[in-house]
Amino acid sequence: MTAAVTADRPVPTTPPAAAGASRPGFGNVLRAEWIKFWSVRSTAWSVATLFVLGAGLTVLVCATSAEWLAGDEADESPASFVTWGLMLAQVTAVVLGTLVATSEYGTGMIRATLAAVPRRGPVLAAKAAVLTSTLLVAGTVTAFAGYLGGNAFLSAEGIGLSLDDDGVLRALVGSGLYLAGLGLLSMAVGLLVRHTAAALATVLGIVFVVGNMAFLLPGGWGEWVAKVLPGNAGSAVATPVSFNPELLDPWPGFAVFAVEVAVLLAVATVAFRRRDA
Repeated sequence: MTAAVTADRPVPTTPPAAAGASRPGFGNVLRAEWIKFWSVRSTAWSVATLFVLGAGLTVLVCATSAEWLAGDEADESPASFVTWGLMLAQVTAVVLGTLVATSEYGTGMIRATLAAVPRRGPVLAAKAAVLTSTLLVAGTVTAFAGYLGGNAFLSAEGIGLSLDDDGVLRALVGSGLYLAGLGLLSMAVGLLVRHTAAALATVLGIVFVVGNMAFLLPGGWGEWVAKVLPGNAGSAVATPVSFNPELLDPWPGFAVFAVEVAVLLAVATVAFRRRDA
């Protein structure tokens, strides 16, 4: 009789998680996104360009138009000019919002981000929070700087504006709100397209080209379409007196714009969660 001797073999097991290892909390994710956002040169350049265009052009336009606005031949209100530079500064908000979404896809860093934070909801929320806070503050500061500088030239001609004047304070605060919303809109398009040039072309085309061309559409439906396009609906809140009387009133228009941004962000969130990195 032979005895079978069976050697003890280790049973393969899954190693336990490292002590203290856990999913990063939202505060850590937010901090990481803030560092990533400000560690690239394009962010600082975009914010600086926003300020230069927004405040600088407003001051320049007010300085060169103040004498004409004070004359009898002027057919525009001085209030139309105190946030004039924001019309061009919104381009930088579009660029910044697009890069928040597309830059990581271009470099492949999105894989490292999602490996560190597998839950995609907090990643997207942190990106949106960093972008929104930056553009809200930068847009509001830029609007106030442009107003203070430009209004000095208007006051020298006796047509200066007070913050208590109708629509002035609303426009200065609204400038930050509109730029923040525009950045989120661009981020959503960037998440859907995942290509910087294509996303920029899409958003800039809708805001600047389609938004202006839509007013040429015939009939009441054409006028309605033009009013609710994102750039036309949202921009009225950033001007004390609109250059275009056909636009929606400031706060109703901004409400329409906010709904459009929210819907597009919801679609982008679904796409972001379902697609591979």
